[in-house]
Amino acid sequence: MIKVAFFDTKVYDSDSFNSQLDPKRIKMKYFSTKLDEDTASMAKGYDVVCAFVNDDLGETVINKLADLGVKLIAMRCAGYNNVDFKTAYKKIHILRVPAYSPYAVAEHAFALLLTLNRKTHKAYNRTKENNFNLNGLTGFDLHGKTFGIIGTGRIGCIVAQIAHGFGMNILAFDSYPKEIDYIKYVELDELLAQSDVISLHCPLTNDTHHIINHDAIKKMKKNVVLINTSRGGLVDAKALVHALKHEEIGATGLDVYEEEANFFFEDLSATTVKDDVLARLLSFNNVLLTSHQAFLTKEALSNIASTTLQNIYDFFDNKELKNEICYQCKEVGNQKDCAHVVNGRCF
Repeated sequence: MIKVAFFDTKVYDSDSFNSQLDPKRIKMKYFSTKLDEDTASMAKGYDVVCAFVNDDLGETVINKLADLGVKLIAMRCAGYNNVDFKTAYKKIHILRVPAYSPYAVAEHAFALLLTLNRKTHKAYNRTKENNFNLNGLTGFDLHGKTFGIIGTGRIGCIVAQIAHGFGMNILAFDSYPKEIDYIKYVELDELLAQSDVISLHCPLTNDTHHIINHDAIKKMKKNVVLINTSRGGLVDAKALVHALKHEEIGATGLDVYEEEANFFFEDLSATTVKDDVLARLLSFNNVLLTSHQAFLTKEALSNIASTTLQNIYDFFDNKELKNEICYQCKEVGNQKDCAHVVNGRCF
């Protein structure tokens, strides 16, 4: 029996996993608390820890889990910037869900854009109070406008497809261009200067951290709409607040926030938000913020559960770990020297 400690559990998590797991093979214990230095001890006696994007998987937590005998960390997400791989190497294997529903995130990016542009959220609140005035609800045609995409992986390409369907001109910036006839790849500065809408779809790395900062914002059009459904650390939130305050940006839609771990996924309606930057962002009427919701579709939840469970089965069945995040091949810079390439496992 494989024992799994499942951290940061929400009802939709337990429902989707319970509907697919094999109770003869896996015993799942759901913890509502996030994984961190204080809660890592709860994994004692478990073979696997199942974690999410806002769990703490830094050096201290990794070492505690290893000391407790945890063999595998099964990330039920695509992102992994919260994991200390250097510490985990040769101690605990790390698996993830590389793709669950790129359509879910791409469609949510456009939900943010369309809501901000046509102000349907404001219209909804007005009409519920029998106020049918249209003042202040003017938007703009997306058709013919320029849509800039930073990062054209699976999600970015689907965003481009949707934007193309709206009749928009598409610019993109990516180190690995795709051959798609309606996407024009340009340098970042050109994308920032020409785009009416900018949407972020790149991973968070040392190179992309705060890719949207004071200098980048200065290069944008004054009425640009900025959308981020990728990672909070891509945007310097303080610089964004400054730009919004000085009307240097037309509007922004955020599904992620750099310091979201203490806030997102929780009901804090009875408390005060003590993060001054987040509180300031919420105060702008041209900011739409959702709580890391972009992934949340029935299809995505089903895919997350099935892939995570298969990752666990593969590990204990001594099969190739297709979704292992290989730390060593990046270290040595040569995949021929990587154990994962040779043996199907990072170590």
